[in-house]
Amino acid sequence: MSIATADVIVTSPGRNFVTLKVVTSDGVVGWGDATLNGRELAVASYLRDHLVSTLVGRDEDRIEDTWQYLYRGAYWRRGPVTMAAIAAVDVALWDIKAKKAGVPLYQLLGGASRDKLRVYAHASGNDYPALARAIRGYVDEGYTAVRIQTGVPGLHRVYGVSDTAEPGERYDYEPAHRGADGGAATRPEEEDWDTPAYLRHVPAIFAKVREEFGPELRLLHDAHHRMSPIEAARLAKSLEPYDLFWLEDATPGEDQEAFRLVRQHSTTPLATGEVFNSVHDYRTLITERLIDYVRSAPTHTGGVTGMKKLLDFAAIYGIRSGIHGPTDVSPVGMAAALHLDLAIHNFGIQEYMPHSETTLEAFRTSYTFDRGFLHPGDTPGLGVELDEDVAARHPYTAAYLPVNRLLDGTVHDW
Repeated sequence: MSIATADVIVTSPGRNFVTLKVVTSDGVVGWGDATLNGRELAVASYLRDHLVSTLVGRDEDRIEDTWQYLYRGAYWRRGPVTMAAIAAVDVALWDIKAKKAGVPLYQLLGGASRDKLRVYAHASGNDYPALARAIRGYVDEGYTAVRIQTGVPGLHRVYGVSDTAEPGERYDYEPAHRGADGGAATRPEEEDWDTPAYLRHVPAIFAKVREEFGPELRLLHDAHHRMSPIEAARLAKSLEPYDLFWLEDATPGEDQEAFRLVRQHSTTPLATGEVFNSVHDYRTLITERLIDYVRSAPTHTGGVTGMKKLLDFAAIYGIRSGIHGPTDVSPVGMAAALHLDLAIHNFGIQEYMPHSETTLEAFRTSYTFDRGFLHPGDTPGLGVELDEDVAARHPYTAAYLPVNRLLDGTVHDW
């Protein structure tokens, strides 16, 4: 047996996805996710123009060898486009291997280390009453962990907070904006930001959440890279009384040494890494124990093979997983994450934003949600299949992630 064909499918059932379909010489199909939100076509081109021709005729069982072939052979290492393309190939080959074995993928990764996977939901509101209604809705559904994002007085729009949903309404948050008419965008939207106002506002919100919802609910918060190291240290320290499960992306993660300052001033657990692409991006953070959770996703970190290398390295230092799981990772990528989650020993928590009904018409899934927990299911392989007829009805539509500016007009992390 060998790889007979590899095709790239770009579709937009509610939002844009890039999917790789690999078919073996005897007809076994494997699916991989290569979605890079806001830069989807760059990965699609990388796959179509540079990788697909190298895959045809290769032994589909040689997954590690293929991973190294694609990673080392190109000379140009790492980066989000390269690693997302490698991820798609890698996940598709694992899907094929598990289907041929007749078992769910997690069985090939060492079997289950737990029975179910704790997930966290996203709750937001432009003011506290709206936020509290959103939290209450998730608690009533059985969630035991909730990410808290709040509007900031004086700012028109804040990352992670919908400005279109009704108060307390659940929404499929999409930071990549299309045109005003729903068509293709031609440039990013621009948003505003004020760090001092944010630092004053957020601790008071968490005080209210703890008072209303008690000590048992696990609370998370995403600062989205917006603070300098000393500002991040201030926020982490000010949130200590509210016992956060984690503070995410308190300061830009590419400056790994900056986390030393945050650690010196606070015991609030820290998470980062959703914009990282390999284990090398974490080396200082992990070996110096500057974070508590790694946030990469298989889709952006070289697939199951690349993510497993990272999680095994983190485990040596007592650091746990918190795999990125937004709805711009397709159900194929989410399934890969869940199979890893179930198998690894150092699982922490899984981000979970349910995909829209439109997305799930195109991607048929076998993973299940029950009262705050997920399970990947026991269908052989990943347990996800793309309906190509449905996908064809949803053409790609250009969308951009926003550009953020401080009140004086300076471009800032969003």
